[in-house]
Amino acid sequence: MMIRRLLTLLLPFAAHAQPALIPAPQQVSWDAGHFEKAACRYLLPADDMFRREVRLLQTLFPQARMAQGSNNYVVVRRGGNRPEGYTLQVHPDSIVITAQDAAGAFYAIQTLQQLARGNSKIPACRITDWPAFAWRGYMVDVGRNYQSMPLLKQQIDVMARYKLNVFHFHPTEDVAWRLACRQYPQLTAPEHMTRNKGKFYSEADMRELIAYCRDRYITLVPEIDMPGHSTAFRRAMKTDMQSDTGLAIVKSILREFCATYDVPYIHIGGDEVHISNRQFLPEVTALLHSLGKQTIGWSPGGNLHPGTLRQLWMNDGATDTSLQYVDSRHLYLNHMDPLETVATLFFREIDTAMKGATLCLWHDRKVRHEDDLLRMNAVYPGIPAFSERVWKGGGYPGWAAAIGAPGTAKATSFAAFEQRLLQHRQRYFSTLSFPYAAQSALVWDLYGPFRNNGDLARDFDTTGAPALQTVGGTVILRHWWAPKVTGALPAPEENTTWYAYTRIWRNKAGPEKFWIGFNNFSRSPNTDSPPARAWDNRHSAVWVNGSLVPPPHWKRAGQKGDSEIPLVDEGYEYRAPVIIPLRKGWNTVKIKAPVGSFKGPDWHNPVKWMFTFIPAP
Repeated sequence: MMIRRLLTLLLPFAAHAQPALIPAPQQVSWDAGHFEKAACRYLLPADDMFRREVRLLQTLFPQARMAQGSNNYVVVRRGGNRPEGYTLQVHPDSIVITAQDAAGAFYAIQTLQQLARGNSKIPACRITDWPAFAWRGYMVDVGRNYQSMPLLKQQIDVMARYKLNVFHFHPTEDVAWRLACRQYPQLTAPEHMTRNKGKFYSEADMRELIAYCRDRYITLVPEIDMPGHSTAFRRAMKTDMQSDTGLAIVKSILREFCATYDVPYIHIGGDEVHISNRQFLPEVTALLHSLGKQTIGWSPGGNLHPGTLRQLWMNDGATDTSLQYVDSRHLYLNHMDPLETVATLFFREIDTAMKGATLCLWHDRKVRHEDDLLRMNAVYPGIPAFSERVWKGGGYPGWAAAIGAPGTAKATSFAAFEQRLLQHRQRYFSTLSFPYAAQSALVWDLYGPFRNNGDLARDFDTTGAPALQTVGGTVILRHWWAPKVTGALPAPEENTTWYAYTRIWRNKAGPEKFWIGFNNFSRSPNTDSPPARAWDNRHSAVWVNGSLVPPPHWKRAGQKGDSEIPLVDEGYEYRAPVIIPLRKGWNTVKIKAPVGSFKGPDWHNPVKWMFTFIPAP
């Protein structure tokens, strides 16, 4: 018999004792009383370095004026010894912010805005806070899919709210070179682009983005990818980057760029390319260092300079203690299921030997509209979860794609974070794409393994006790990067079938919308569309109250994967939810999840053994 339990899926938006803070501060204590927002009369910078931050406070206290006051005031003063750290003290008659630098004061204000919750009262408290990592990045690939300036600024604003401080900007790719160059305007000519033809970032755009980031204490790090990912360069310049002519052109571009823009870092890429000219990267790096720039490159990659910061993107780690590293391994939003995204990022422990980490949005596949980048990738649910780790630190060893069994420390801590995240969704993202649904209360009984011997259509008897229980709206039985990334099954086996059961209580009968799926289409490889009249090619199935739930009528059923054909309905988060009639009382959900070989037909179609079933948000 299936273990019976109550599935509680009430959104946790009831009144909370304290505001939901993300990222959680390093130290916080709550006191009695509160500060009345409307009673604030004075804003005071105790040090001239904080004048701009005090002006930012006027958005919270528009009635206050810049003057000295004995009570009902907010003051920003200098103190402390941690870069970017701050102390925030809220008393009934005053608010005192103490920071070593202006960035710390800015982050204190972000916390204060979250404390305010839009209400008239700010709870009395003392917060002492500082970042666990100096490098807290977010990356966008605008080479493959152009993003407008308003959309970029929207994401930068979200970064600032969650105390991220590096905006990794990737404008050059095989698809297109989108970085204006006075010497070589042919680089951005429409005929040399294969998508979003004619769309690029002018010198004015770049200056505006750099300044917009700087005002929010974010460093814009431009990536001019070389010598790989440079087919657009070759089309425009009629030469390969690694040729003598190509190297000379690249050096001219870099001199112009460094003379034009005030940025401390240049990312030179260096990955996924055969290095035919062993002098290419050393000469480029030497030039940039001579021009006063620090360099970053992908690792594994080419023959990088010892002083070049390594950005990790594959399994290898920070093995050379003489080098500096930034982690981006398994931090690619485009490879993650939306519900998996939040769990994976929340659990992710960043190695303290690293400078920090960068969360990446590599949406290789063409999109119909730029908003699809946020609908198909859990950017806005992901950034708060990521910020919890790169600011607060902590997490759990290993790379986990599963929340785990109910009642465990991992599941309990995740549920607490989800409460905060859902409050932020309501407050900050009500008009933005936020592909996430409350999943920490959804518990599944898993039955298996049943040996199907390659007959994926075969059914099995599930009487008896479940083998294990797990929590989540998306349950990944085995990740395509197993065993590096762990799923719900401790020892998944090929040619087996598993069943999952849960029950949902409803006080009244009626139709309800659900997210249902059996695959996560990574937005990078050219994944094939599902076959007609099936959820997938593995005979996966779902029943509610004994009735089989039919799969969608796919718009491109059986379509062979193609990076130039945008995804339209393959993922549950960007197609219409499934409407299922529920009855009053208990509703039983049964999932069948078979698998054959763990080896996919090609690298574009890896086997990610999983299912998603959850009420749509």
